[in-house]
Formats: sequence, structure tokens, C-alpha cells
Amino acid sequence: MGTELLAPLDLAFWHLESDAHPMHLGALAVFAPAPGVTPPHVLELLRTRAAAIPRLRMCVRDVLLPVGGAAWTVDKDFDVHRHVRRVAVGEGDFMAGATRLAGELMEQPLGRGLPPWQMYLIGGADDGPFAVLVKLHHALADGMRAVAIGAGIFDEIAATTARSAARGRPAVPPRSWLPDPREVAGMALGRIGEVGRALGVGASVVRAGRLDLRSTAFTAPSSGTRRLATADLDATALQRIRRAEGGTANDILLAVVAGALRRWMAERGEAPAATDPRALVPVSRRRPGGAVSGNRLSAYLLDLPVGAADPRERLRAVRGAMDRNKAAGPLKGAGAVAVLADQLHPLAHRFGAPLAANAARMLFDLLVTSVPLPRSALSLGGCPLSALYPMAPLARGQSLAVALSTYGGRVHVGLVADGKALPDLDRLAGAVEEEFEELRELVTGGRVAAPVS
Repeated sequence: MGTELLAPLDLAFWHLESDAHPMHLGALAVFAPAPGVTPPHVLELLRTRAAAIPRLRMCVRDVLLPVGGAAWTVDKDFDVHRHVRRVAVGEGDFMAGATRLAGELMEQPLGRGLPPWQMYLIGGADDGPFAVLVKLHHALADGMRAVAIGAGIFDEIAATTARSAARGRPAVPPRSWLPDPREVAGMALGRIGEVGRALGVGASVVRAGRLDLRSTAFTAPSSGTRRLATADLDATALQRIRRAEGGTANDILLAVVAGALRRWMAERGEAPAATDPRALVPVSRRRPGGAVSGNRLSAYLLDLPVGAADPRERLRAVRGAMDRNKAAGPLKGAGAVAVLADQLHPLAHRFGAPLAANAARMLFDLLVTSVPLPRSALSLGGCPLSALYPMAPLARGQSLAVALSTYGGRVHVGLVADGKALPDLDRLAGAVEEEFEELRELVTGGRVAAPVS
């Protein structure tokens, strides 16, 4: 792998970052112990497998052309020991300690001169469970790409990769650097179409922008601190709710988040706001079998129906709004603001990043995203993966991001918050589980739920 220019959206994420606003995403993978597997063995396994992933050897360097651009280049001084480290949690509940420690580690920005990623082996007792925290800069990967990169540490994926490497890749016939004239015409038409879409998105952004930027729990000034919390939901119960109520599993999870926010706000003594909080719901623009490098994202905007007291009413509101979003498509509307980044010159990203970062509050209050995971059972050094909690980055001036993934019959929810703005994040995580159980009993158990006032 040689030199590769950063795609426009990757470049935007690279310049959006500051020490107080790190732009990395992550995941906390929790493993059950296996007989005879020691922490030093797991640490060495992590280092060996991470070093074998080509993308993790790449760092960002400025380039002369295009002016203001940057490129991925191989780090000639790459040392995996700089990136994979072991940290220990104290005595007590392992999961609570690992989550607290992961929050502290997520606060720390990634080194700009090195490949922008880190892994931490988080352990308690040598014969107990352990966790692996993975941090990847958003310029390096979006959610789906992060899964593809991070999966290389698992036994099942590493073994398949090794067998493929041993067999060798099929030879690719040499190709002239001059494109076929028909391809040139196709690229030109495609570019014109993208510019046209971008203009439409730009108009939608202006219409959707909110001038009333009153501070709320979700849009407090950033402190640079991070707090993490987790929740676990029953994936089988989720499918039962979906069959009974219709819509998608994601619709139900969004409605659960809305209900959890309502519960949490009530416990804090806050009445539901006159305007429902707006969520940014990322959508992948990747095509099956297409290139996997670079961020390929759009998004939908969704007003979470926190003001609705009835869980089913909230679900119907979410389902209707998401149906309208999908009918318009991921390349239309203000949520597709990432499409605009693909049309901007690198200099615009370099000098316009502060303005763009501060503009996020005009469009949305929090992020809610679903991250797909492999369905097969995974392990590390023979230790089975028991849970994987995804973690999304926080935009500047925003205090909460919620990410969800399904694995092993459970929906794992990772909540990332500004530590000073939301010190009671654990209570919000508990509200997610309570709201899901309330909806499950209401839909499948026949019990009438008491609305949360």
C-alpha cells in the first residue's frame, strides 16, 4: 500500500479535530476468560494481528497537490508497541471499572504524527474477563469500515486472512493510466449529478438550520471530558416487538432512545422541551462489493418524540418520520450534509473546519447510530467475545452520542457523553433498559403501561 489521498469527507473529519474535541470513534469489546490464556499472551496476539492489518500502518501527511490536501502514507517507523498497550482496572466490579477507564482513555486525542489508532487491553484478575478498547480516528474509518478493520484481531477473521494470504491473490491485468473515454464521460456526468445533489442539500441545510440555540443537556459547552455507559437489550424481544408493531428494528431502538430521554429528563426534574431533540441518524452510502476505503456517509434527521407520553405513540411517530426520510433517500435533505464535503476543495476543509464544527448545533442535538457486526461467534486467543459496545464521537458543543450493535442475541448500547455536562450518564443507560422492557411488556405481555409524566 503506497500513498492515497484522503477523500474529502475524511479530510473534513481530520481538520474538525482539536485537543478538546477528539474525532475518534471506538468500541469496547468484552471477552470471557479461557483456560490457560494469560494477559501477556493476549497482548502479544493483539500486537501481532494489529501489525498485520495494512491500513493500521498508515499515517496522514500533507501534500503539495492538491493544495491543502493530505494523503495516507505508510509509516516507515511504525512500531505497534506505540499503539497497543495494557492497562489494569482496580478491584471491584470489572465492567464498571473497565467502562470508567475506557472513558478516561477516550478523552485522550490520538497522536497526529502516527497512524491514528490505539488499542488497550483492559484487564482485572488474570483469570477473569478482560476487554479491548479500540480507538480509530474518524478520518480512518466510518462505522462499517471500523468493523472491517477491527475484525482483523479476532481468531476467525485472522485465520481466514492468513489462509488467503498464503494462497496469494489472483493476478490483476495491468491497466493503462489513461482512462477509457467512456469512463471519462461517465465520471463527468456523475460529478455533475453530485454537484446538483449538493446544491439541493445545501438549500435543505439552510431551511433546517435552527437559529434558536438555547443550551440544553444535549448541547452544553464542551469540556473535553468523556464518560461512557452501557446498556444491554434482548434481541429476540426486539424482533417480537417488530413483528407486532411493524417498522424496522432501528425504528424501535430510536423510539426506545426517545423514551429513555423522557424518563431521564423527568428524573432530573426537567419537563420535555417544547421542541423535541433532533437526532442525526447516519446512513452508509457504501455499495455492496464496492470500495471500502474512505468514509461514505449520509444521514437522516429525526425529531425524537420525547414529548409523547405513550410508548406506542412514540414508536408510530418515529416509524412515520423514518419512512418519510427513506422515501426522500439518503442523498436528499439536510441530514445529507456530508455530501457537501465531497464537493469542497481541500483548502475549504482546512480553513473552514472551525466554522463547520460550530455549525453542527444548528442541525442536530445528539447522534444515534447503529453499527452492524458479524453474526458469527467471535473470539480472541480462544476467549469468546461476550459483548461489543460501539462508541461514536461527539460533535463540538454536543454532549451525547448513542451507538448500538447486535451480537450474540443481545443489542449492546454504548453511550458517550461529555463528562461534565452529563455526569449521570449511568442513569440514562438504565433508562434505556427500562424503556425497552416497558415497551416489550406493553406489546408482547398485554400490560398497559403507565405513561411517564
